[in-house]
Amino acid sequence: MKTLQFKTNINCGGCIKAVTPTLNQEAGAGNWQVDTANPDKILTVTSDKLTADQVVKAVENAGFAIQPA
Repeated sequence: MKTLQFKTNINCGGCIKAVTPTLNQEAGAGNWQVDTANPDKILTVTSDKLTADQVVKAVENAGFAIQPA
């Protein structure tokens, strides 16, 4: 498993709820989390198959800003 980390603007429970279906579909439930306490709102994705580009596209398609941490 590789761990990918990104800075995002996913900053509250409502944002997490909005992006959950997309990330669950791409990474699988339980394979990602957002640290909303961190000023950079760090998204951590654990996956064997996903690339950083795939995660960026998924989050952007869900309407959020994202960049590699």
